[in-house]
Amino acid sequence: MSEAYRRAGVDLRAKEALLDHLKAIGRSASRPEVLAGIGGFGGLFRLQGYKDPVLVAGADGVGTKLMLAQEVGDLSGVGQDVLAMVANDVLCQGAEMLFFLDYIGVGRLVPAEVAAVVAGVGRACASIGCALLGGETAELPDLFPTGGLDLVGFGVGAVERDQALGHDAARPGDVLVGLPSDGVHSNGFSLVRQIVREGGLDLGSSYDLGAPLGEVLLRPTHLYGPEVLPALRTGGVHGVSHITGGGIPGNVPRMLPRGTMARLDRTAWQVPPEIELLLRTADLGRAEASEVFNMGLGLVLAVAPQAVQDVMDRIGAAGGRPRVVGEVAEGEGVAL
Repeated sequence: MSEAYRRAGVDLRAKEALLDHLKAIGRSASRPEVLAGIGGFGGLFRLQGYKDPVLVAGADGVGTKLMLAQEVGDLSGVGQDVLAMVANDVLCQGAEMLFFLDYIGVGRLVPAEVAAVVAGVGRACASIGCALLGGETAELPDLFPTGGLDLVGFGVGAVERDQALGHDAARPGDVLVGLPSDGVHSNGFSLVRQIVREGGLDLGSSYDLGAPLGEVLLRPTHLYGPEVLPALRTGGVHGVSHITGGGIPGNVPRMLPRGTMARLDRTAWQVPPEIELLLRTADLGRAEASEVFNMGLGLVLAVAPQAVQDVMDRIGAAGGRPRVVGEVAEGEGVAL
């Protein structure tokens, strides 16, 4: 191994020692279609079981939630965060996740830290039947400060062409069905960290949240696929929206065709108490907060009126907690 490269800040020995552990994680999160996974120059996946498949690809990252995770000293949940940010987006097109790859950029390679992150990715992949097909860990001392960390994911799903969801099927009269979030998820953490810092909040205090604030804020983004996919196959769901950056006003219209709007009843769901705490601390109005945080809704579905009960029953049977939160009407945008 190059001693000169090590002096420049890149430790190839540490990376090679980590690789065997990462291969084991990949084997724990696999599918029968995987022909070659972590360790080669590329992962091999044989697509089968579909008649007329459409592949759906997505990429996303965890953002500055990573900085809070490092401050708290708990990176165990960010692997699920990065998977969920991609998998939930892919789900919005009606697709099942097939395989996932992660990218980790660091200023200095700490094998235990990277292993904790990838182990979280592996657990999350296994929980939804998605293969962890590969990834990359890059030690970039000139790009990241010592201790710096970035986490990005790339995933591919598949759906039968005649079951793929777009943004043109919803229509006035459709019912909006919401699924609750598990908290802040992975968006708005630049503001979260500012509120914590400037508001004097203590990450180690519980504030009647049932757990320390830091732990509550780090709850991973919910993976909605196992709950929602059975309902999507009925044909009664016209659109799905993942509530991420931009909040409800920025994301719900993405599943609606031109000339339609979403009317949502704020009283139909609960805002998580940790988000309420952040709003009180920052004296932040709900209208502005709705453009940043998910406000308690992680996923919103546009459902044909005659299919609402069946869709909700299927989601409930799969462990979800659906509720009617509004309707699609003529117009533009979102009315809260």
